[in-house]
Amino acid sequence: MIKQPRSIQELRQLIKSMPCADNDAIDAVRARQAILTKPAGSLGRLEKIAEWLAAWQGNSSPRAERIQIIVFAANHGIAARGVSAYPSEVTLQMVDNFTAGGAAINQLSDWLGATLTVIPLSLDTPTADVTQDAAMDEEANLRAWRAGMAALDIGADLVCLGEMGIGNTTIAAALSAALFGGSGTDWAGRGTGIDDTGLQRKTEAIDEALARHANNLKDPLETLRCIGGREFSAIAGAVLAARHGRVPVMLDGFSCSAAAATLYAANPDALAHCLVAHKSVEPGHTHLLEKLGQTPLIDFSMRLGEGSGAALAAALVRAAAATHNGMATFKGAGVSGPTD
Repeated sequence: MIKQPRSIQELRQLIKSMPCADNDAIDAVRARQAILTKPAGSLGRLEKIAEWLAAWQGNSSPRAERIQIIVFAANHGIAARGVSAYPSEVTLQMVDNFTAGGAAINQLSDWLGATLTVIPLSLDTPTADVTQDAAMDEEANLRAWRAGMAALDIGADLVCLGEMGIGNTTIAAALSAALFGGSGTDWAGRGTGIDDTGLQRKTEAIDEALARHANNLKDPLETLRCIGGREFSAIAGAVLAARHGRVPVMLDGFSCSAAAATLYAANPDALAHCLVAHKSVEPGHTHLLEKLGQTPLIDFSMRLGEGSGAALAAALVRAAAATHNGMATFKGAGVSGPTD
């Protein structure tokens, strides 16, 4: 287990002092790719995924067999503003559904052969309405970071991160706007399927939150405390722990990306061990991916959350490792290589 920060100052130090990629492993992967029975570069992004996986595992024969999926669940005071098509009690009901095995992520996890970990975060105590107050005090924020760090299986080949929380696309949009600029109109989408009136309420709530916390938005960690939520801090904590534990990370959609963006804003190298699984239909996610310099692996018009997109994309990572490790070389297969 990664050492838990006892203070925000210790947390800042962990963010500042992150381990680097293993360049020797990258070189070894590239050397092997050059002699496999295929034209150079013909597996496209699968080859790059194999390099990425090796870089963070520190292993020239990267693996994607032991996969952990973590879903963090929390409630938000801003949901009372009518920014979602569903009431807040759905968060707990969906956690129960996860436990019973009835959600989409359960089916995808079973299909993938992954371990599903569901972490409810004080569901009976929603964070404050961020249009009126900071989402969390410093101690609650730090507890959420720690919960995310503690949830990581340090022995996993890959960790997929997801979330569940009614109202959290409003928080994702507000957090993105606070970190990268813009207004509610620039970042808000329809989330769980709100109508035009609901979208207007959502946009106004984002703008109110930005105005309410305008004096606290220069520091990314303070921005997360004021405008984020428990699952956002927990996701950031899991990403941070994975970096220090050298576990590659697959981020799900808009909310996961927004949580991770806090780390990026604090340290632009902080997400080098992460890939973004898919592009959500939330318009704010497209903008955020551009800010983060991330190209998602798939675009299936998804907006479910739960880590569902990350689970699908994990199969591509497994395919990248399988082709890299299992293919024959030209010499080994008795196949003529490219001519000079």
